[in-house]
Amino acid sequence: MPELLYRSLVWLDVRLGILFAVGVPLVLLVWAALRREQALVRLLLLYWKVASLQMIALLLLTGNRPTGFLLLVLAPLLVVATLWFWVDLNEELADMPPWRALPLTLRIWRWSLTLLSLAAASLAVTALPCMSGGATPGLCRVWLEAPQGLHGVVARVFAFVFGGDWTPGVAAFVGYAALVGYVVGLLQWLVVRLPRLGRVAGEF
Repeated sequence: MPELLYRSLVWLDVRLGILFAVGVPLVLLVWAALRREQALVRLLLLYWKVASLQMIALLLLTGNRPTGFLLLVLAPLLVVATLWFWVDLNEELADMPPWRALPLTLRIWRWSLTLLSLAAASLAVTALPCMSGGATPGLCRVWLEAPQGLHGVVARVFAFVFGGDWTPGVAAFVGYAALVGYVVGLLQWLVVRLPRLGRVAGEF
């Protein structure tokens, strides 16, 4: 695939991700909280917990850490799983009037994000050779552009607020620390809560 077309696809993925993985669910969370739709609030809070892996991937890619490329594939797949996994939340959403604005918007967002996440994971698979240095440098640079651009913004804000340096090394350290916490929490849920509660979201 020509590098220019590939770069356009990666940046389209980034822009759609900002819209559907950050902007829309944030609006939906506030909307559901104001309407006191507890099932929708729980679903969206669960989404944000799982989707935090994508931010961890960005932190690691800031310092060009190989693990970040693997997380680019895993994070959207986990997002798809958490959107549809919970039986009790799916039943509550199905019982809501189909044409009410909030449930309808959430259903549209859930299907849209599912398709986009599967497409994003498929595209990110092509970046896995960057983990071992087997890919062309241009391909890897394309995936690093957005994290490094975000890093520049965060570094300026960090310097203004705290008067310190937010370096790629610091970002990678925070990313690895967050990844360890994420894996510990996920393992605890898989080993303790899932066998006890099954596909019930109430005590996630």
